[in-house]
Amino acid sequence: MTSGKTVKLLLYEVLQFAALVVPIFVLMERFASLIRDVKGRDLTAYWLVVAVSLAYVTSVTLLVWVPLKFVILKRQGSIAEITQWRPTALAYLILCTLPCFAILIASSKVQVDSGHRLDHFAELPISLVLFSLICVDITERLRPCRLLGQSDSLDPDFDIHGPVLTHLEQVPTVSSQLPPDEGQNGLTPGSPGAKNGSTSDRWRHFAGSPTHSTPSARAPSTAYLYSSSSRHRSYSGNLGFLWRRDGRSEVFVDSFLFWLDTVEMMRVAGEPSIFYSAWVFPVYIISFLSTLRMVIAPNNPLLSSAGVALQDFPFFIVRVVLIVVFGYVTPVLYPLKNVLVSLTFIYFTFLTRLRIFRRQSMF
Repeated sequence: MTSGKTVKLLLYEVLQFAALVVPIFVLMERFASLIRDVKGRDLTAYWLVVAVSLAYVTSVTLLVWVPLKFVILKRQGSIAEITQWRPTALAYLILCTLPCFAILIASSKVQVDSGHRLDHFAELPISLVLFSLICVDITERLRPCRLLGQSDSLDPDFDIHGPVLTHLEQVPTVSSQLPPDEGQNGLTPGSPGAKNGSTSDRWRHFAGSPTHSTPSARAPSTAYLYSSSSRHRSYSGNLGFLWRRDGRSEVFVDSFLFWLDTVEMMRVAGEPSIFYSAWVFPVYIISFLSTLRMVIAPNNPLLSSAGVALQDFPFFIVRVVLIVVFGYVTPVLYPLKNVLVSLTFIYFTFLTRLRIFRRQSMF
């Protein structure tokens, strides 16, 4: 009987392979139809483009994708030591996303040179490319997790079924054990033990009982620290399900939010005024550069600086120029988001390290 891990592995691999080949076939078929219409309904040009797409998919699958997957799954060589970036994501971007963006740019160039405006690849091709990209990202993030039962990899706190109790015991010191009327040497002035040089019975009692201390000098012996999951699970009743969380479902939300800015930039590139102009080149090039962030592992600290360098700062420059040239082809919210993310990253990462910003008297 096939094990659950094998089924999950096959499911992930089938999804990623479909995300690799389907966008290429769809865009190449649409590009072939465009070439056929530009060439005067020439079927030879149509089938030539279709044959090229079949040859390309077959070649990259047998020569690159399958060997890479075999090495990664077997964890052989230096692949086993890779934890900060994702080889599968890099291969997908080079083998699928880059050719798809090149097809979109070529379709614009062909129509501009021929003087026709037949198809600006507005909705289905672009959405399919981005959706496949998001699917690959999600499968890579969910790969360490199981699909049945509770989450066991994304956040350990989600698997805790009760409060986490941490016992904190303060170690008493000698000074905290002395009565208030004793001096520095632990002897009561005027007592017999102090006169003959021996310790008193009361001092021997405190020395033999380390855990005994006065209430005023001793802190509380125990404290209970509740984890975040225990706070979530403390709610009960008919509406208790509203406080339930699972990291696997949050992966889908995070992935779509992660690509939302790139999706908007690709939508702007599909506008006819931009698609049939020279501005389609920088828009698609910068959009592809922003997708390179997927290569970096989600837990890598480099992801923050890469997001500013590859997405927010270039997107802000391009969007401001597009608004100046073409008007409000993109909402003002997106350039505001880009500039705020860039400025806050520069401030909290670099400027706060300067001496003038480390003064305690400032707010």
